[in-house]
Amino acid sequence: MFGLLGLLLDGYTLVVLATVIVSWLSLPEDHPVVRLTSALTKPLLTPIRRVLPSFAGLDFSPMVLLIGLRLLRRVLLG
Repeated sequence: MFGLLGLLLDGYTLVVLATVIVSWLSLPEDHPVVRLTSALTKPLLTPIRRVLPSFAGLDFSPMVLLIGLRLLRRVLLG
């Protein structure tokens, strides 16, 4: 059970990292990779963005989400 949970958290971490990398590539919004990564991360990134505005045009919400995922993994899996 916990092995699967760890695998899911690690997989989602990779999706968040992919979202960051895709944002650097300036792909069009309708690109399949952009749509997929956005659909998977937007539900968690949007609330973080409401609380943590961008600073000097930089979006730190993915970093906050990645830290949160690491903390959640540590709490749940030790």
